[in-house]
Amino acid sequence: MKNRFLLTTGLVIASLLAFTTASAKDLRMAYDADPVTLDIHEQLSGGVLQLSHMSFDPLIRWTKELAFEPRLATSFQRLNPTTVRFKLRKGVKFHSGNTMTASDFKWTFNRLKQSPDFKGIFANFQALNIIDDYTIDLVTTGPYPLVLHTATYIFPLDSQFYTGTDANGNDKAAIVKNGASFASTNMSGTGPFKIVSREQGVKIVFERFADYWDKGSKGNVDSIVFTPIKDEQTRVAALLSGGVDFIAPVSPNDFDQIRASDKANLITMPGTRIITFQLNQERRPEFKDQRVRMAIVHAVNNEAIVQKIMKGFATTAAQMSPPGYLGHNPNLKPRYDLALAKKLMKDAGYENGFSVTMMAPNNRYVNDDKIAQAVAAMLSKINIKVDLQTMPKAQYWPSFDDRAADIMMIGWHSDTEDSANFYEFLAMTPDQATGMGAYNSGNYSSEYVDQQTVKANQETDTAKRAEMLQAIENKMFQDAAFIPLHWQNLAWAARKGVNLDPIVNALNFPYLGDLVID
Repeated sequence: MKNRFLLTTGLVIASLLAFTTASAKDLRMAYDADPVTLDIHEQLSGGVLQLSHMSFDPLIRWTKELAFEPRLATSFQRLNPTTVRFKLRKGVKFHSGNTMTASDFKWTFNRLKQSPDFKGIFANFQALNIIDDYTIDLVTTGPYPLVLHTATYIFPLDSQFYTGTDANGNDKAAIVKNGASFASTNMSGTGPFKIVSREQGVKIVFERFADYWDKGSKGNVDSIVFTPIKDEQTRVAALLSGGVDFIAPVSPNDFDQIRASDKANLITMPGTRIITFQLNQERRPEFKDQRVRMAIVHAVNNEAIVQKIMKGFATTAAQMSPPGYLGHNPNLKPRYDLALAKKLMKDAGYENGFSVTMMAPNNRYVNDDKIAQAVAAMLSKINIKVDLQTMPKAQYWPSFDDRAADIMMIGWHSDTEDSANFYEFLAMTPDQATGMGAYNSGNYSSEYVDQQTVKANQETDTAKRAEMLQAIENKMFQDAAFIPLHWQNLAWAARKGVNLDPIVNALNFPYLGDLVID
């Protein structure tokens, strides 16, 4: 087995070295998986958002200090409680050669409102109004405290490029979940890199867009070869052998090896992505019983998972909101108690347990498959027999959308750096019309959570809003709405001379257009 691993590793590294010749301005990078689509409105995921920042530009973006900086907007101003005006940058070109104007933002906004994954984020927005070719107003349905937060997710699409029909007579603008469409295989953005070739699951080749508007950027990367390498050890071996220049994520198991190397640097950062399991109450009637859900939460030793599997490189969680978020409730603590878990199962009439199915990805979150195995073993101690299936991210997301197992893993980084975003997507009652609860595979439903989340998003008084959000966390805690595990920290590694530190951030969207290679 060891020889087979070494052979596989060697072949991967050799192929990496073969298909590109590194220079000072070439970057060879390896993530655990490549984006499952080129349609940035098809899936609300970290991989797609990373791609968005490579080949598109947002209105505004987060700084490393979590402030806002203009990008395709040159300035923004609140006109009244429901309207924020943005002045747009002139002379910006799409990869197609088309010129960006306000009409592209209007077209993009309308498409976002139709996207199954994104419409929930924009539920509080009434309209995007064109004032002139380079001025737009974002109008909300009422006072809304997160307008700028949400504006970071408006990456204008090339409306001319995506309008009309493709060779098969299909609408180029169609959003097709987990399926083939024009937008899922073709792209025209304004970003620093355009795609010149793509082999799904093999590699994507980017080259710097010659007409990129940001001439002030110090970034000097001319081309990027993006290679998905699922295996953690193989990614590290590729970096340390010189096969690639940049890898992510990095498992805590590999930190010491990278730190000991004189060829690479390790960069780490506290993270705010919650890792959870959801219990499908529609598939399993047992999960409708709060005592059973509470038993499961008490049976999962998430502190042990953080210490033994994550090597301490995570923060044990008992709620969705991480410290620093308005909704973080400091009174909520992890609650592993195996004896109590067994008692709750007995009280609910399930002392002898039952069998369930569980699904988790094996290349989406750090140590995701190992975590799933650990949770399955822990549940066996309260006589819940778990049939666990793990799979690559590209296969997992369609299964997740289909709610194909009784227990499913989901990690979530708040799209708006705000607590309410967790509740909107992971806890509110699923509603296809609004997009709320789109990633609530447990089908947890609470009228209180639904109503209070909506009210919190209309509250502009920070203290009052914090109180409301913390109350939601307490409600979900008492309901055992999901299995909280931990907030996942972030780690990247790069060869010496690849200056990652200035371009990585807590959102895990490296701004590769600004990357400087010595």
